[in-house]
Formats: sequence, C-alpha cells, structure tokens
Amino acid sequence: MRLALPVILTAALVSGCGLVYRQPVFQGNLLETRNVEQLQVGLSKVQVFSLLGSPPLADPFHQSRWDYIATARRGHGDTEIKNLTLWFEGDSLVRWEGEYFPEADKELAAEMRRFGNLPRDKGKQRR
Repeated sequence: MRLALPVILTAALVSGCGLVYRQPVFQGNLLETRNVEQLQVGLSKVQVFSLLGSPPLADPFHQSRWDYIATARRGHGDTEIKNLTLWFEGDSLVRWEGEYFPEADKELAAEMRRFGNLPRDKGKQRR
C-alpha cells in the first residue's frame, strides 16, 4: 500500500496538468475546397451529391435543405463546429451559406507523424 500511494498520487497529478497527449478528433464532412468552389445555382441534387457527398444530417421534415456539419477538437481546447447549409427548390440548388473545414489530410498526417501513430506503408522501407 505504501508503494501504491505515491504512484497513484503521481498519476493523478500528471493527468490533471495537461501533459497527456489528446489526439485531434474530427467528425462529419471534411470537404475539399475545390469541390465547394464548384457549387453554383442550378446544380441538381445528384450533381451536388457527387461534389460533396451525402450530408451527415438528413432532416425528413426539410428535404429541400442539406446540412454539412463538422466538428473539430484539437488537444485540450474547445470543440469547433462548422455548418455549411445548402437549399434546393425542387431538384435545383438555389443558395448556400456557412463555413466548413477544408480537407486537411496533409496537415493532419504531419501532426500525427510527430507522435508516431500513423501506420507505415508496407511497401516502403524504413530509413
């Protein structure tokens, strides 16, 4: 018991002071900027679907509105929420507004590589 008390006390102090790494968490759609820039009035739902993919939120009461919602939490910070909303009349896109997280695969991969938690490609040699 005497040996366990200092270990438990040390673990409690270290875990509460922010020294523990917290992996960034992204949920929702990470949209590509080049695809969002191709949006234009008059596109059909099929064309928008091929550009942006399916919206994570499908509201059965508002089928003329598509919401692309995404959240990001990095480290010990607050969760950031962004929403890109598209409105349709019939099958045609009439307007859109909001923000989105642009796809950041390269930046995320570089950040993960710092901590060594990305799998290595089997075909590549270790250096």
